[in-house]
Amino acid sequence: MASSEHTVSNASRLTGWYKSSYSGGGQSDCLELARSSCARIPIRDSKTPTGPALTFSPHGWTSFVAALKEGDLTG
Repeated sequence: MASSEHTVSNASRLTGWYKSSYSGGGQSDCLELARSSCARIPIRDSKTPTGPALTFSPHGWTSFVAALKEGDLTG
């Protein structure tokens, strides 16, 4: 998987954060995604909304999710 992630130091500056409906409605231990007008997809840890967020290109995000599904995050 090619490295295509970048970071935003304070994710609270971004708006439109949401969690998957599969997260069970809990407030912790979830990844949140933000709707963004830029060409990158930001994700953050729901436990630290003012912490950093990773941003992925659309292709990088698709590759990351595929690697998670396959259990292949060896680099």
